[in-house]
Amino acid sequence: MPDIHQLIDPVGGYVSGRIFVDDDIYAQELENVWQRTWVFLAHESMLPKKGSYIQTYIGEDPIVVVRQRSGEVIAFLNQCRHRGMRICRADRGVAKSFMCSFHGWAYDLQGNLVDIPHEDNAYPAGLDKSKLSAIRVPRIENYNGFIFGSWDETIPPLEEYLGNAKYYLDGYIDRYEGGMEAIAVHKWVLPANWKFNVEQPTSDMQHSEISHVSAVEALASGSDTFNRKTGREKVPTGRQFFSPYGHGGAFFGKRGAEIPNTAPALVEWENTVRSSIESRLGEFREVRGHMNVFPNFMLLGNYTFRVTHPRGPHEMEIWSWAFVPKDAPQEVKEAIRVDVMRTFSPGGMFEQDDAENWEEMQRILRGAKARKTGFTYNMRGVAVTTDDDGYPGGSTAHVYSDNAALNMYGFYRDLMAGHSWEELKAMRGGTPEVAIADFSAVMDSAVLG
Repeated sequence: MPDIHQLIDPVGGYVSGRIFVDDDIYAQELENVWQRTWVFLAHESMLPKKGSYIQTYIGEDPIVVVRQRSGEVIAFLNQCRHRGMRICRADRGVAKSFMCSFHGWAYDLQGNLVDIPHEDNAYPAGLDKSKLSAIRVPRIENYNGFIFGSWDETIPPLEEYLGNAKYYLDGYIDRYEGGMEAIAVHKWVLPANWKFNVEQPTSDMQHSEISHVSAVEALASGSDTFNRKTGREKVPTGRQFFSPYGHGGAFFGKRGAEIPNTAPALVEWENTVRSSIESRLGEFREVRGHMNVFPNFMLLGNYTFRVTHPRGPHEMEIWSWAFVPKDAPQEVKEAIRVDVMRTFSPGGMFEQDDAENWEEMQRILRGAKARKTGFTYNMRGVAVTTDDDGYPGGSTAHVYSDNAALNMYGFYRDLMAGHSWEELKAMRGGTPEVAIADFSAVMDSAVLG
């Protein structure tokens, strides 16, 4: 594998195209990124009963997440220990046990092997089934209803891993006293690298005024907030944040319910609960934006969250849920569902724009010369600040910046380099590595091979 430090320079603002197409790099990602981070598995609302289960992935490893009879949630590798077939075939449901559809090996809700057809007359006496249980995900933790898992037993606790990103994350997931629930999932496959998707909610607010100009014009009809010729917000407002373990996001300068053409039922309901949200979170976090918890847990600004599963260096699989307040009237939940469908579903007006960009970028990177090209990440915002200004973590006093993306790629680089978690905590514990540098000099000296 090429030296990852020659392919990514967060200080200089340089990222090589090779990290999006190289087979060896992708194989190393599966080992050093996906097996060593906290990965979102499920929301509590997806597992309402004892025996409720859902299928998901950590990287390309299929996972079954199951609520036990005790109420505990566990997860295990969805792979039969006999010939490697899936233990569970359904996306979700309620079960008392699972049986492999190949040879009939049966497992209980904990993933323990409990029955083998013809065990008495076809297998040697004393077969120890306890050694043939499904492989358990060793670390499972819950943050405000969101369940994460990790294969790495040395990883810091989830709340430590989230760090100062919790302050911003709570603005999405802890808005309402009655809690929230996930509904109406969409799943689709896209021919582009997974990192293109996660970079965007981590950092890229600026693309919206160019890529989404037609959608913005349609949504902003009758509004004086946007330039009618370009679709750009006349005075872009907001703020970007980034934290040591690759998390990042940006916040709009407008409340979601004030965006023109939002469903009237949703506008009215948001107005009635706004004061409660502000008292719970403060005025700044009452305004939503978008963010990513590294590696692949993304929250967008209109009641939706998603994950992107890698499918080789040239393909990703996106799962996207509408996320609604439990106590909201049904007409509000329906308005949210429709709004998510028209914006960030496979056929949504914003999602199609993003997909076109990512697919074309991936197509170009198949070229021998194109993949050796360094990408330009030198939009640094008007100021880089730290916790001292009241916004936890690193942040920029302007919503347009590459700092959060560079921070994400810096953490990705350190994981890919194979550093232990003790080393990562020592390396990443301070201000994220996005200091201003001589960008042109870095580009001139970078190894593009």
